[in-house]
Amino acid sequence: MAGLKLKTHRGTAKRIKVTATGKYIRRRAKLRHILTTKSRDQKRNLKGPAKVDASVTRMMGRLLPNQ
Repeated sequence: MAGLKLKTHRGTAKRIKVTATGKYIRRRAKLRHILTTKSRDQKRNLKGPAKVDASVTRMMGRLLPNQ
């Protein structure tokens, strides 16, 4: 008898991608609305992907078991 299948957390799968080396990439927050009050430097620094912190990678492995 086979064991239970691990299911992927779909909300996490839509927000986080796994790199070829196994690191997790996420989008930065605070860049969706109320952009007129944020400085140009702040918006530029929020641009681009960010790595998920090492303290959370164990949880990502549980949420994304098949990635």
